[in-house]
Parts: sequence; C-alpha cells; structure tokens
Amino acid sequence: MIKQILVPTDGSKHSSAALDCAIWLAGKFGAAIVGLHVVDIVALEGPFLHDLSASIGFEPSMNFFSKVRQALEEKGNGLLAEVSERCAKAGVECETVMASGIITKEICDKAKNADIVIIGRYGVNEDFDTVMLGSTTEAVVRKSSKHVLVVAKEFSPPTSILISYDGSTNSSKALHAAAECASTLPLPLTVISVSGDPDTDSRLSDAEDYLKPYKVDASFVQKTGQPHVEVEQYYEESGSDFLFIGSTHHTRIVEMVLGSTTEHLLRSTYGLVYIAR
Repeated sequence: MIKQILVPTDGSKHSSAALDCAIWLAGKFGAAIVGLHVVDIVALEGPFLHDLSASIGFEPSMNFFSKVRQALEEKGNGLLAEVSERCAKAGVECETVMASGIITKEICDKAKNADIVIIGRYGVNEDFDTVMLGSTTEAVVRKSSKHVLVVAKEFSPPTSILISYDGSTNSSKALHAAAECASTLPLPLTVISVSGDPDTDSRLSDAEDYLKPYKVDASFVQKTGQPHVEVEQYYEESGSDFLFIGSTHHTRIVEMVLGSTTEHLLRSTYGLVYIAR
C-alpha cells in the first residue's frame, strides 16, 4: 500500500518527529522516502523583508534579496542532508528535493507522486500559532489529493489503531488504510461507529465483513451521539494512539461556524492521526 512517502522538513521538532515516523513506517512497508524543503517565496518577497530592511535603514536591492535566498537555500540543503543521513543510517531508501514557492502548494504538488504525506502538527512558527494546529499542516490536510499522516512533537511507535467509520467513501478509504497498517505493523484495530439509531445501523457489520480477509485482531464499538464527541472520548479512554479518519466535506458556512468532524478530531487528539482521501 505505501511505497513512497513524502516528508516536508523545515527544521522544527515536529518535522523531525515526522521524519522519525516516516523512517519507521518505511521500514515496515519497504517504502522509500522523499524529503522536501520549500524555500517560501511569500517570506522571501513579502512585507517581512521590506520591514526588515526599513528597520535597519536601507532600501532593499536585488543583491539583498539574492543573498537572503542563498542563505535560505543553504539552510534547506543542510536540512535535506540531515534527512539523507538519518535515512541512510536506518537503511531506508531516500531522495531529497529542494523547491521554491508557496509552501502548501509545493507540498501538495509533490504529493501527487507519493502514496502519503507525513507532516508535523506544527512548523518552525509553533510558538506564534494561536490555534491547535499549524497553518501549513491544516492547509495540506485540506488540499492534499493524497493521504496525510499528522505527527505530534515526539514520535513513538503506536500500540493500537482506532478507525472512525461512517460508511462514506473517504471513511471506507480510511478503513482500507487502517486494515493494511494493522496487518503489516501488526497492531490491534478497533472500529468505532456513531449513529443516531444503532438498531438499524449496518456499518459495523459491513466493516467486519471487509476486515475478514485481513485476519487482523479487530474489535467493534457502537456509540450513539455526536461523532466528534464520542470518537474523541473513546480515543482518550481506550488509550488509542493511532487514529484513522476519512476527510469530510461540508459547506463553507458550516466549516467556518462548526468545523468538520475530521478537523475537530485532528485538533483535539494527539498521537498519530491518519486522514484518508
């Protein structure tokens, strides 16, 4: 299932943890890693440098900007060299890519040739974020055409999988990904379904039928109530540390006011969160 993993790196502790996770997962699946660093043209050409030049008393010039770009590229090369070294030490195949552009767009473009993006929950601006998820990570989760695995600040191999299953297309993709991981890693798997009327809900029996060929250690939990509340509560109470969810889509107004179940769980739970698309 997983043969190529894209790992963006910015030098933060979260991106380092994402690389740890990618190396672990690549070893289990026999996959290769693509390390990506993006030189952010928004920062390079935006108001920040103009404000900086004004504060130190000179007008920005082409030479000034070229030197800043050179410094950013040198830093990026150093970060990518570290990715290569860590992969080589672990015996994992790796290549590195330097790109320049809008960070989110470059990550999503490069993801088209990968099976999954593994990214840290925050980036280098973690201390300035006022929300529970970094802005780049949130944008990648929203826009990526491929699965995204979000990693917290420190990585440790997970011990169990929880899949939130609602029968939707993306939820079915999450179930498939969870089954592949549960059988390959191997890990026990719990399927949770939240319904207004459990007596007429066939989703758990459908999931059980789907999982039979995988021969995984699976259990099934039925809950009634609000999906994001019930899944979050069960995740915490059960001690799960690897959550699989399908990306959900709502109208723009609903997303602005309430947020989707996927986004709520991504913001409120820690450990590994796998978003299937």
